[in-house]
Amino acid sequence: MIHLGLHTDNWRPLSVGFEAACEKIAATGLKHIEFCSIHGQNFIAALGYDPGVSLQSNPRAIRRFLDKLGLKVSQIDGSYPMMGPNGSAFGVQYVTQTIRFAAELGCPMVDTVDGAFEIPGLTRKEVFRVTCDNYRQCLSWAEDYRIVINVEPHGPYTNDLEFMQNLFQHFESEWLRCNFDTGNTFIAGHDPLDYLKALRKYIVHCHIKDVSPALAAAVRGEETGIGSSEVFVGGGVNAENVRACLEYLNRTGWDGVVSIECSGTDENTRKSVEWMKGVVKGLRRKGRK
Repeated sequence: MIHLGLHTDNWRPLSVGFEAACEKIAATGLKHIEFCSIHGQNFIAALGYDPGVSLQSNPRAIRRFLDKLGLKVSQIDGSYPMMGPNGSAFGVQYVTQTIRFAAELGCPMVDTVDGAFEIPGLTRKEVFRVTCDNYRQCLSWAEDYRIVINVEPHGPYTNDLEFMQNLFQHFESEWLRCNFDTGNTFIAGHDPLDYLKALRKYIVHCHIKDVSPALAAAVRGEETGIGSSEVFVGGGVNAENVRACLEYLNRTGWDGVVSIECSGTDENTRKSVEWMKGVVKGLRRKGRK
């Protein structure tokens, strides 16, 4: 069954803090949230203008707060780039500590990505070797804490289907899976449904983004990722791809949470949730026939 959620990062461009973002999500009636982790402190978040959560926070206090709102965390976004030398120096620490935090919070998954650009001076083969070393270190934590590490298509390596398939096949671990993203795969120039089908075996969580016509015209095939939909989900050029991906997941018996990622204005959030609820309701009706 497909379950709907919202990412608190939708409110980052609007300078809304974590607690306020959670209250806005609860007001939509959805029960699942996702948030970004901060490894250390960010003074903007401390001032209440960023919806990320420091890993130095008390996860049990956060859990009590979310319980009062009737919310569950489907995934923590621990997305410091994991590919290459910076992934070794910083990404491994970022992800392992996010895993520890997720376990305390009762969250089953942690999301990871690569950076926006290819790493200068390294071949793809060299980047793959370093990437495997980085994930190997994190997977020992994932296995002990029983937390899934997801890899999200977001950059030049994760939007390379061969690279992604080789990474998953290298480990063939139940603790290394995929957070699929409809917007990133589209903006990178892929057909999102084709990319989803190729990775279906590994997909356990999704990000749902639409894309405005202007953004698609300007950067599709040149960029590899976007933060969120500028338009509401269902109101852009990626809407039918989103619908097709959800239909395919439903038809293949997928059970998981899809996080809506759109600019967090009240109107964008309302329209995105309404459109997504309509799509999911239609899928459930089909399933009962």
